[in-house]
Amino acid sequence: MKNNDYIEKINFRALVETDGNDRIQDRLNIVDVFLDTEEHVTIEQMYRLLREKGYDYDAGFVRQCMNRMVDLGFAQKKQFEGQPVRYEHRHLGRHHDHLICTKCGKIVEFANDHMERLQVGIAAEHGFHMLQHKMEIYGLCTECRAQRRPLMPLAMAKPGEMVVIREMAGGKTARSRMADMGLRLDDHVEIISNSGEGRLILGHDCTRLAIGRGIARKIMVSLAHKEGEEACQEA
Repeated sequence: MKNNDYIEKINFRALVETDGNDRIQDRLNIVDVFLDTEEHVTIEQMYRLLREKGYDYDAGFVRQCMNRMVDLGFAQKKQFEGQPVRYEHRHLGRHHDHLICTKCGKIVEFANDHMERLQVGIAAEHGFHMLQHKMEIYGLCTECRAQRRPLMPLAMAKPGEMVVIREMAGGKTARSRMADMGLRLDDHVEIISNSGEGRLILGHDCTRLAIGRGIARKIMVSLAHKEGEEACQEA
């Protein structure tokens, strides 16, 4: 066990003993396993990690202990978009933010001192004394981006992506419908929402468009390579 983890364990024991809790050693075992992982773990993952160490605790007890760790400041509970509740270490005096892949669920921690100072400065400009904040950046990780096809149906594009219309299949009728909506080849569109069912909501030329999934499967697009390209450029 790392020295800092040992100190954390001693600190946790002192606090839970003042709570009057029972099963102190069981709670310390859960702390040990939690501190030993660098992942953002769910209750189910913690349960499996404990089983691998030979501890057979019921999920309710594990959840109670994890939530108590949150209350006492040893863990943080995170609810990333589209994912179950996760727990991560809370290190005193240290802050980090997160990159979350919307396809595979990968979570990457990062810290940037310049960004932290910038956020404090922005808050001060608006008369705020910042107490806490969080930044979650959603996108596609390197591995998932490498798996994307160069040309794909619009229906497969992810929310937040900027894509370029390359081809329109489906015959004259489909192309006419697209023209009626103001969509043309080489247009940039932003994917506002795409739940995988029903219509897609797109941003195009400062307007929101709703496109049926059937039509969206016939529009072939590629990812816009220029970072920061906007679908709405006002005059």
